[in-house]
Amino acid sequence: MTYNDIQKPALSYRYEFGLNELDAAQACVEAHGFAVVKNLLPEKLVGELQESVRQVLDPDGTSGPGQSYTHTSFIEHSPAVWKLLDYEPFMRAQQVFCQAEELTINRTAAILRNPGSAPLSWHSDWHGFSQGPPQDSGDVLNRGPWPSGLWFYITGSNPKHGGLAVIEDSHVEDWAGPAGFELTPGRRSFHPQGSEPESYVGFDVPGLVPFFTEPGDEIIFAPRTYHAAFSNQIDQVRLSCGIGFRPRSHRINAPWPLPESAQAFVKALPRHLQPLVEDYVGIDTS
Repeated sequence: MTYNDIQKPALSYRYEFGLNELDAAQACVEAHGFAVVKNLLPEKLVGELQESVRQVLDPDGTSGPGQSYTHTSFIEHSPAVWKLLDYEPFMRAQQVFCQAEELTINRTAAILRNPGSAPLSWHSDWHGFSQGPPQDSGDVLNRGPWPSGLWFYITGSNPKHGGLAVIEDSHVEDWAGPAGFELTPGRRSFHPQGSEPESYVGFDVPGLVPFFTEPGDEIIFAPRTYHAAFSNQIDQVRLSCGIGFRPRSHRINAPWPLPESAQAFVKALPRHLQPLVEDYVGIDTS
C-alpha cells in the first residue's frame, strides 16, 4: 500500500464536528478515542503560529531534507501561542475536552518535519501503564485523564504530508492491541505477533484512521489512544503545535525545579492569564 492509496475512511460514526458541536465531539472522544473540530482557528492566527514554529525550531532556515525538530516547551518561547489563551473559542473547546472550567497548562510542544522525514512509530502517550517512581518527564505529566492530543497540524494533515493517524477504540483500559499484533512490554506500543517486541512502524494496522485536516482544525485524542505519523512525502515542510491542559484541581509535584525559561514565561504572561499557569511545572526532559 502506498500513501496515495490511503483514503479518508467511511466510518459508521461521525468524528468531525463544528465549533457549535463540542459536546458531540467530546462524546466521540469518549466513545472512540479521537475527534476533530473543524475551523477552530482563524487564518491569521494559523499564519502567526506557522511563523512562530519556524522561528523557534529553525530560526536560520538551515535545516535540511529528512530532518525533524521537536520543541517540548514551545509556549515559553512563542508569544504567538499566548494568543490562543486569549481566544475564547479555543479556550471554550479545551474546557469541554478537559471536562473542567478551570484549567492549568500541562505541557506544550511544536514539531517541524522536513520533506523526507521518517515516520513516527505507533505509541501511546499514556504513562500510567507502569507504576513506581517516575523515570522521565512523561511519567510525571502524562498520567492523568485529560487528553493527550490537543493538536493543530497548522500546514494540514494528510498521509503524504507526514500526517497523523490513530487507531479507533484503542483508548480503552483493557485494549489488547490490533488483530495480528501484540502489545510490547510496558504496553506503550505493539508489534506483529511472532516478531521482536519493538515499536511498530507501518500503516497496515486494523482500525487505522488517517486524518485529513485543514490548518485551523484541532485534532483531539484521548490519553491512551495509540497514534503514529506518516513520513513526509511532499516538498513542503510540515508544522504542528499543541497545548495540553489539565484541570487546575489536579496538582502535580514535579521532581524538578521550575526551569528558568518557565519562570520567565510565567512572569511575562499578562495578569488576566495568570490563573492558567497556577501549578505550571514546565518540563525537564533530562
